[in-house]
Order: sequence, then C-alpha cells, then structure tokens
Amino acid sequence: MSQTRAALSIAGSDSSAGAGLQADLKTFSALGVYGATVITAVTAQNTIGVTAVHVIPGEIITAQLDAVFADLSIAAIKTGMLGNEEAIAATASGLERWARNIPVVVDPVMVSTTGSRLLEAGAEKALVESLIPLASLITPNLQEAAALLDLPLARSVDEVKDQAQRLLALGPSSVLIKGGHGQGPDATDIFFDGATFHSYSAPRIATANIHGTGCTLASAIAAFLVRGLPLERAIAEAKTYLHEALEHANELDIGRGSGPVSHFYRHRREV
Repeated sequence: MSQTRAALSIAGSDSSAGAGLQADLKTFSALGVYGATVITAVTAQNTIGVTAVHVIPGEIITAQLDAVFADLSIAAIKTGMLGNEEAIAATASGLERWARNIPVVVDPVMVSTTGSRLLEAGAEKALVESLIPLASLITPNLQEAAALLDLPLARSVDEVKDQAQRLLALGPSSVLIKGGHGQGPDATDIFFDGATFHSYSAPRIATANIHGTGCTLASAIAAFLVRGLPLERAIAEAKTYLHEALEHANELDIGRGSGPVSHFYRHRREV
C-alpha cells in the first residue's frame, strides 16, 4: 500500500490562527488532504495587527525540510511568509534537493492583512532570484506583483496582464495575480502560463473577515493538486472554496479587527 499523499506548507505561524500555517492546515483539512509543515517564522499576531516577529534560523528550516521529505509522501508544496533572505535561501535550497518533480505554489507574502511587514526590506531580490524560478505557480496580489517588479500598482486588466507576463519572465511556470484588493463588484484573478490568459471572477463579499485569504487560496490550490486536479481546475476549485468561506465568514466573531474566513463552513456547528 502506498503512502498517503500530503501537502506541505512552508510558512510562518499566526498566533491568532487566521493566516499562515494555521490557515494552511485548516484549508488542507477542510479539503480532505493531510498537511505537514515547515515553520519559517513565529509571529505574535491577532486580528488587529502583528506585534512581534521571530524568523527561524536557516539551519532549523533546513532540518525541518529534510525531516519531512525523508519520511512523508509530499505531493504539493505551498510557501508563504519566509521573513528574510536566510529563510528564503534555506527554503530554496531544500526545494532544489527534494522537490524537483513536485508542484510548488509560491505565495510571495510581504505584508499582512493588517498592514504589518512580513518580509524584511531588501529580501524581495532573494525571493525573485532564488525561490520564484522554482515555482510551478506564484500567487501575488496586486501590491505584491508591483513590488516584485518595482512597478506602479496595476490599474486595469491590460496592466495586470502586462505584469503577469513580466513576472513569468522571472522564471515560474505560471502566474496568478489576485484581484481581491482591486476595485469593482467582482474580485478577478488573472492567470498566465506563457501561452494563454485565463480569468477567475467572483462577486465581492461584504465582510471584514478577510484575514488569511491569500494563504487560504494558495493552500487550497496545493490541496487540489494533491487530489490530482490539473492546475487550472485546481485554481478554479480553490477560488470557489475561498469565495464560499468568505460568504460564511460573518458567521464567525473572532477578535476585534479583521477576522478569519470560515474554513470549515461545510462542517461547522454552532457552539
């Protein structure tokens, strides 16, 4: 009997459990996939903001990667908050050793939902040079796409498509620029794989509970890849899952700021 296929989250910990590793594990579990983790940073965080960040030393990140890959059957990988150049280098090196034939979804986390910086200034260069070329898919939001390219924020669909082409030139196999922070009645994400563009749209949901939406989408894509879906269908299914989790987000009352989405909306019972 073959081992159970698992998803791996390489990301930071969120003590309020709305984003980061905790959101990834919730997403994996909600979608029926076993999840493993490599912790890259510990944050003191709640729905209002981030008050402290401790990035895990590179050798500990390396040891976690080696332990997971030496024993578990990892079928898809999602990276999130990495924190600094040392953590990026350790992650990239580990993926080069262990993950040559495993899909890697890179969520280039730079700033939290509440506006706190989660990637040290100047580390974008390491992200672009070391990690993004290893990605099967990168999932920046509009602000992250502009920061990676050192360009102004895209204001139109044509500008988003132009930035997607520029990001693809950095080396990933495909790009998904998320439109959740854009304007208009729909949140539209633009996908580009070098051959075709595809858009994924869903109506915006009136909720303040948007903490961890980027983490949730990227980890949902990874989960559907573990389940054997091709990439474009995995993105479509992940978009639907996130939209429904946002639709049910107001059923939760967590904290006094930007709360989490309802990851387990399909199973939740009032308590």
